[in-house]
Amino acid sequence: MGVLYYAEYLHLFERVRGAYIRRCGMSYADVEKKGILLPVREAQCRYRAPARYDDLVEIRAAINEWGRASLRFVYEIWNEDKTKILAEGMTQHALVNRDGRPVPVPDWFRQLCQHAAVADD
Repeated sequence: MGVLYYAEYLHLFERVRGAYIRRCGMSYADVEKKGILLPVREAQCRYRAPARYDDLVEIRAAINEWGRASLRFVYEIWNEDKTKILAEGMTQHALVNRDGRPVPVPDWFRQLCQHAAVADD
């Protein structure tokens, strides 16, 4: 059909989420080394207009909600000239330790991530 496969939008969300954490000052691998894992509990995507193969897009990510042991990322995918939103979505994450048990958001992680929204081309 010449358009980006619908499930690929979730892959784009994952990639920009990693870029967001990296731009805040630490790779996601380093976050895991410190004992914090962020499994996805819920994901949503609203498709507004199709992205076509070889289109350049801008993806914006931000954390818009902090829970005691969770956080929510929100995303926007825009066309290259930023005149049309193609998709928007969110992922809700638990914070768990290596045993899969919920843990409160550590102060160091909250401070690391309290950063302006990140855009990735």
